[in-house]
Amino acid sequence: MLDLIAHELAPIMFISVMAMLLIGYPVAFTLAAGGLLFFAIGVEVSHISSEIRLFWPLLQSHPERIYGIMYNDTLLAIPFFTFMGLILERSGMAEDLLDTIGQLFGPVRGGLAYAVVLVGALLAATTGVVAASVIAMGLISLPIMMRYGYNRSFATGTIAGSGTLAQIVPPSLVLIVMADQLGRSVGDMYVGALLPAAIIVGSYCLYVFAVTLVKPDWAPALPMEARTLGGGVTSLIAIMAVSVGIYFATYHTLFADMRYEVRLVWAATTAVAVALAASLINRRFKLGILSRLAEQVIIVLIPPLALIFLVLGTIFLGIATPTEGGAMGATGALVLALLKRRIDFAVLKQALDSTTKLTAFVMFILIGARVFGLTFYGLNGNIWIEELLLALPGGEYGFLVVVTIIVFILGCFLDFFEIAFILVPLLAPVAEKLGIDLIWFGIILGINLQTSFLTPPFGFALFYLRSIAPRSEWLDKVTNRRMPGVRTTEIYKGAVPYIIIQFCVILLIIAYPRLVTHYKDDQKVFNPDDIKIEVPSFGGGLQLPGSAPGSDGGNGGLQLPGLQLQGSPNFGDQPASGGNGGNTLQLPGLQLQGAPNFGNQQPAQQGGTGNEGQQGSGGGLQMPSGPPRIDPAPAD
Repeated sequence: MLDLIAHELAPIMFISVMAMLLIGYPVAFTLAAGGLLFFAIGVEVSHISSEIRLFWPLLQSHPERIYGIMYNDTLLAIPFFTFMGLILERSGMAEDLLDTIGQLFGPVRGGLAYAVVLVGALLAATTGVVAASVIAMGLISLPIMMRYGYNRSFATGTIAGSGTLAQIVPPSLVLIVMADQLGRSVGDMYVGALLPAAIIVGSYCLYVFAVTLVKPDWAPALPMEARTLGGGVTSLIAIMAVSVGIYFATYHTLFADMRYEVRLVWAATTAVAVALAASLINRRFKLGILSRLAEQVIIVLIPPLALIFLVLGTIFLGIATPTEGGAMGATGALVLALLKRRIDFAVLKQALDSTTKLTAFVMFILIGARVFGLTFYGLNGNIWIEELLLALPGGEYGFLVVVTIIVFILGCFLDFFEIAFILVPLLAPVAEKLGIDLIWFGIILGINLQTSFLTPPFGFALFYLRSIAPRSEWLDKVTNRRMPGVRTTEIYKGAVPYIIIQFCVILLIIAYPRLVTHYKDDQKVFNPDDIKIEVPSFGGGLQLPGSAPGSDGGNGGLQLPGLQLQGSPNFGDQPASGGNGGNTLQLPGLQLQGAPNFGNQQPAQQGGTGNEGQQGSGGGLQMPSGPPRIDPAPAD
C-alpha cells in the first residue's frame, strides 16, 4: 500500500487539492496547506520511489520564490486597472453611457439591447472587471428594459453576456495574469485578443438582430415619450464627417514631418478635440448648431474613448508598458471623476479598499500556488500531466479540445485566478511541446473562462446579476406599475444563447489561428545571415616610435618598438616564411617577434643568438622613457 502511495503521490495530491477547492475551502490556504502536507509525505516516502525529489532543505527556497512574486512588474498592472475600473464605475460613467447610447439606438427595435452590448464592450475596455460591469448594467438597464416590455430572459442574458466581455476585451485582468503565467508579453496578448473580442461583440449584436426579426415583441423600440433627447442623427453624422476630414488634413499637412505613430496620435487627438470643443461651445452658448442628441453623444462618449486610447493606444504603439498604461489609466479616471464632480473622499476610500482586497487576494493565491507548485514538481507531477496530455489522440487539436472541456468544467466551480495559477502552468509546457503558440493558447483559455462565467448553476456573472435583480414584484416609479420579479431560471435560460455563441467563437479561433497570431506580423525576426562584418584593409601599416616599415618577412603591418606583427593571418597549412631567429611566436601567416621589455635597457641589438634576438626583426617590446610619442608614418 505504501509503495502504491509513493509511486502515485502526484495524482493523489492533485485530486485531493482540487477536491478541497471544490468543497469550498479558501483557495490560498488550501494550496499552501496541501503543498506543505504532501511535501512532508513526499520526504518521508522518498526512499521508496526514486521519482520523488523532495528533501527538507528545499523548503528554504520558499522565501526567494515569494519574493519573486512581489518583484514581478507585470502583476503591478492589476491594482492599477482595478482602481481605474472602480473609480469609473463609481463616477457614474456607466449610467451616462447606457442612457446616451440607449437614446441613440432608441428608435431601433432592440435598441436597448444593442446599447447594453456596446456599453458592455466599453466598460470592459475601461474597467476590466466582470463584477463591476454586470452589476452596473444590471442596476441601470434591467429596470428600463423591463419597463418597456423586453423579455426577461432575453434582457438578463444580454446583460450577463455583455458583462463578461471584461474577461477578453483588453485591458482585461485575465489577459494580464494569463500572459504572466505563460511567460509571454502582455502587449502581444492584448494585440492577439483584439480580433476575437471584436468577433464576440459582433456576434452578440447579430444575435440581438436575429431576435428582433424572429421575436420582435421580445425587444421593442423605445416609445416616443422615452426619447428625451429627440432626433438629430444627421448633425451627429455631419460632425463625425468633419472630424474625419480634420484628421486626414492634419495627418498629411500639419503633422506630415512626424513619425507614423506620432502623426496618427496627434491627428486623431486634434480631430476629437475639435468635435468635443464644438459640442461644449454649442451647449454653453446654446447655439443650436448641433442637436441635443449629437451634443450628448459626443460629450459622453469621447472621455471614456480617450481614456481607452490613453491606456491601450500607448501600449500598442510601444509608448508605454502595460503597467505604465495602467498607471496612466488610473490617473485619467481620477481626472474624469474630478471634472464631473462625482468623486469625494468616501468614494476614493471605497475604491482603494476594494483594490487592496483584490490585489491581496491575488497575491495570496499566488503564494499558495508557489508552495503547491514546488511540491508538485518535486513529485514529478508535471511529467505525469505531460505524459497524460501528450497521449491524447488528435495532436494539438485533440489537446486543445480536451483542455477546453476541462477548463470549462472547472470554470463552473473555481474562480479564474485559481485556474490560472494552478492549471495554466501545468498546461503551458505541454502546449509548447506540441508547437502551439502560447498567445493563441492563452486567448482560447481566456474565452473559455469567459464562457464559464455564464454557465449555470455556478456562473459568477449569473450570481452577480441574481444579487441585484428583483426577486419579487416591484413598483416602477416612472410608470407607477407593478412589475413582476425575475426568476433564477429565467436568468439561466437567457444565458444559454450567449454560451453557445462563445463556444462557436472558440471553435472558430481553434480552426483559424491567424485570428490571434497576426500579432507576429509586425515583429522583426532575427536572421544571423543578415549580419555582415567587413574588416577594413590598412595598407602600409601603422608605425610607432622605434619602428621601421617592414621589408623582409612581412608586408609592413602594425609595428611597435621591438615588436613586429608581420603579414596577415594565414589560416592555411603552410607556415609563414621569413624572420626566423629571436624569441618568435609564429602563427600561420602572422609573426610576433621578441619579448616585451619593460625597463631602461637599450633596444636589442642585431647579432647574438637565443634570447638576445640575433638575426630577428628586433628585440623586445620597449616602453620609451618619457611621455609617449607617435611619429607620423613614413611616406611611401
